[in-house]
Amino acid sequence: MNQTNVTVAQQVAQAASAFEKQRTGHVPKSATAILSDDTLVITLRGALSPAEKALAASPAGAAQMQEYHRQLFANSSAALRQEINRITGVEVREAGAEIETMTGGVMQVFATGTVVQVFLLARNVTAEAWGGSGPGVQS
Repeated sequence: MNQTNVTVAQQVAQAASAFEKQRTGHVPKSATAILSDDTLVITLRGALSPAEKALAASPAGAAQMQEYHRQLFANSSAALRQEINRITGVEVREAGAEIETMTGGVMQVFATGTVVQVFLLARNVTAEAWGGSGPGVQS
């Protein structure tokens, strides 16, 4: 891919994927970055190693993996925050991470006073069905 044609979202997703590889040694299958106003959500699919998936098969193991990844992200996210700042030109004020142990997905959320609700759909929704990328609903 020509670097001059890479979008900011793609740059952030690539940075998050590289960050995940550096801190865990495991490369996610894919990375997606979505920005809505001041909230950036990065989803890393297939981010858990086979051993982590096996551990997460039990409820106790899943809870252990979730806490482990929360703490790991909290203690090591400064470099990713700096990279997001470099790419976007905007400082990151708050960040958190959550994992979905069944699919091995890791979600990193960078927000300020924002409630983020994330729904993992059973399948992809095509762009045509979605109807484009208009502004979100505000109340």
